[in-house]
Order: sequence, then C-alpha cells, then structure tokens
Amino acid sequence: MQSQSDSYKAAGVDVTAGYRAVELMKSHVQRTKIPGVLSAIGGFGGMFKPDFTGMKEPVLVSGTDGVGTKLRVAFLMDKHDTIGIDCVAMCVNDIICTGAAPMFFLDYLAVGKNVPERIAEIVSGVANGCEMAGCALIGGETAEMPGFYPENEYDIAGFSVGIADREKLLDPVNVKDGYALIGLASSGLHSNGYSLARKVLDIDDKNVRIYSKELSGLLGEALLTPTRIYVKAILALLKAVKAASACNITGGGFYENIPRALPEGFGVRIERAKLEIPPIFDMIQKAGSIPERDMFNTFNMGTGMCVIVPPEEASAAIKSLQASGEKAAVIGEVKRGMEGVALL
Repeated sequence: MQSQSDSYKAAGVDVTAGYRAVELMKSHVQRTKIPGVLSAIGGFGGMFKPDFTGMKEPVLVSGTDGVGTKLRVAFLMDKHDTIGIDCVAMCVNDIICTGAAPMFFLDYLAVGKNVPERIAEIVSGVANGCEMAGCALIGGETAEMPGFYPENEYDIAGFSVGIADREKLLDPVNVKDGYALIGLASSGLHSNGYSLARKVLDIDDKNVRIYSKELSGLLGEALLTPTRIYVKAILALLKAVKAASACNITGGGFYENIPRALPEGFGVRIERAKLEIPPIFDMIQKAGSIPERDMFNTFNMGTGMCVIVPPEEASAAIKSLQASGEKAAVIGEVKRGMEGVALL
C-alpha cells in the first residue's frame, strides 16, 4: 500500500493503521458471507442481491441504532468483543418485529485513536451478531477522530436491511381482543437504561470490577452481557404459527414499546407474577430507590421481546420458541377498550 501521510499522522490520524485494521477484520467479515453478497470488504459500496423467490410483493425493512452509554462499561472493563453484538441486535431485533428477515448489516465506528487490534475485536463482535441474525456484514466505515474522542474511546452505530413478503408482514391491525402476549426472556439490560444504571450503581473503574454474589460474577461482566438476538427464533415461529404482531422491548421499557404493537383502542394486562426478573434489575432498583413504574418504563425487566398471537396458537408458539432455545411464556392478554399497559 503506497498511501501514507506523515503530516496527517502528526495531526493524529494514522491511515496505515486503518489499512492494518481492515486486514485484521477481513476474516470476521468473511464468515458472515451468505448467498446474495456480491462485494468484498474495502469497496466503496456494499452490494447484495436479494432473493425474491416465492414472494408476491417484496418489501424492504430497515433499522438503525447504536449501543448508547453501555460503551462506558466496555471502556472501564477494557472489553470490546461483545459491543458489536449489541449494535447488530439493536437493529435486527427491530426489523424482525415486522416479520422481515435481515439480509445485511453495515457499521460505523468512530475512534479517538485507531488501534487495529481493538477495532478488529469490536468487528469480531459485529460479525458474531450477524451470524446470530443470519445476515451478512457487507461493509462499514472506521473514522479516526483525534481531539473529538479520547484515545481509548469510540462510538459505534449500524444499520440493517431486511426483506419480507408484504402479505406476511406482522402488523398491529391484526391484533384482536383476547390475543395472548408472549414474552421472550432477555439476557439482561440489553442496551438500554445504562445512564440510569451507571448512576445508581456508581459505576467507575473500581466498582465495575466488584464481585457480586447475586450476579455470580463481576458487576461489569453482568452489565456487558450482550443483547439477545431473536431473529432466528422469530423466523421459525412465523413458520409454525400465525402471529399477529411483535415488539422489541428497548428504550422506554414495557410502557412505550408494547403499545406500539397494538391497534388504537387496545391495551394489555400483564400478570407480574409471570415475569421472571433477573437479579441485576433488583440491584438497580434498590440502589436507586427507583419506583417500579420507572423501572418498567426504562428497562426490559427480563423480557426482551414480545409476540402477540391468537390464544389458540399460544401453546404452539411457546413450543416453537423453546425449540429455538428461547425461554418464553404467556405473560398477558390483549384487551379492547383500555389504553397502554396494566401490570396486575
């Protein structure tokens, strides 16, 4: 590679380090290659040829997101191999709520200093997330931004595009009175509520490494548990039953996200006793003396995804989800004539 600039390097941008990072990440990108990928890493645009076989009216569905202040925990722990999973999850878990299968993903990584090994570690997580979602990592961008980010810090965001046949899209209009609300267990906080969690737990370089008996490990490790990716489980479910709607329990918790999966004039009654709330949420609530409503309005509280199905399909739906490795249960019921979410 002939491209290099000592002047630019003196200003804080090492273009040769960028080329080294690309070389290190190529093997991770390669393992996400699926049918449809037409381009190799390093081009100006990622190319993908979608397969429309069997579709009457193909629809593209896109999603974009980042990881938020969960990154602060990664910086304190100096652990960067799972953050990429979170970035993929935050995008593809939104897409799957429409019933669309993610096809490809691209990421954007902005760093204070280009450390090729660390960038490769981050991208390895992105590739892992893509494999979990069954989509390809077809491109991305790494920007070295000295003076904007501290040397050991970065931000990551991404987006994904999925595809579905229009007549098979999940849609709140399909939801009816008495339908069952099925909750899928989360892996922890996922990637939401970290500003509140870090504040009440007083997360710093010391506290993040405290061993927690309740969590059976270091606090920082528990907080870095990657967001669960539900794509393959939901796609299998849609082949087994006729689902009506779905929602990803992200920022805003139960109170903001579940109503998004309902038609106007409908709400849900949730049996709190059927919710299995992991210890990390109890720890956060006690540490900050946080009201229960605020907890359910900020965190997923152990339920990372919900699917709404006709009551007669609930048993088959749970069986399908369990066969895919998900922990699932009926946690509530849709009711006409009420608004929002009622925890009973």
